[in-house]
Amino acid sequence: MAKPTELVRGTLDLLVLKTLELGPRHGISVAERIRQTTAGTFAVPPGSLFPALHRLEQHGFIRGEWTQSAEGRRVRSYTLTPQGRRRLLAEKREWARVALAMAQVLES
Repeated sequence: MAKPTELVRGTLDLLVLKTLELGPRHGISVAERIRQTTAGTFAVPPGSLFPALHRLEQHGFIRGEWTQSAEGRRVRSYTLTPQGRRRLLAEKREWARVALAMAQVLES
């Protein structure tokens, strides 16, 4: 498993939006999915995740609602909004532009 890496500023929102594009998830499930899909490279601690979820909800990119987990616990589940889907598309385009520029620098 890869060693955890510090997130580059601004990438946490993109990772959360992309994770929620797959369907509704509660907060800890979002962090687990990010860890799984990045093979442990990005381990998002609750102190970073929950402020990001609240910020994205305040901006209207995600919607949170209280639900029950499979274990019967009360959890806050988040869903991507139409505005969040547009934001995700814009973020993906920007990330592709930045990644291309970084690749050009590293290959020169």
